[in-house]
Amino acid sequence: MKNKTIIRQEEPKDYKEIYDLIETAFKTAKVKDGDEQDFAVKLRNSENYIPELALVVEYEGKLIAHVMLTKTYITDGDKKFEVLLLAPVSVLLEYRDKGIGSMVIRESFERAKSMGYSSVFLCGDPGYYHRFGFKSTSEFGINNANSIPDQYVMCCELKENALQGVSGIIGF
Repeated sequence: MKNKTIIRQEEPKDYKEIYDLIETAFKTAKVKDGDEQDFAVKLRNSENYIPELALVVEYEGKLIAHVMLTKTYITDGDKKFEVLLLAPVSVLLEYRDKGIGSMVIRESFERAKSMGYSSVFLCGDPGYYHRFGFKSTSEFGINNANSIPDQYVMCCELKENALQGVSGIIGF
């Protein structure tokens, strides 16, 4: 199946299908808040949107997965450190456990690295995201300013020691 999939940048013609895909995928997700599809629209319409890092997986003409990396910041007083937010990651239920999510996440990370980005943050299921190198932000001395429990707020360095010496509060 993987060799028949296409990973590509999302296009405006995909937006409605992506909205529906995210909404459908999160109905059966372990960690969710119910408005992930609207959050994706909000991110896409923000100045933090990076079109090259909003990817879809297409299989037999149908979008089956989507991932988006957007800019966010760690702030410490008047200092600001740019990082990426991985949100949302969506795979339709019937295509889960086939490596599709891992494939598109890894591809997004490779593209992000090639664009010079060094770290990624997210809110999600630690059981799933640890395989990509995600750790609790508290392990890096970075605080969570959200009401989300700390164990779900994680980060991953795309480049070794990218967060060394960085401290502050991560905002989403």
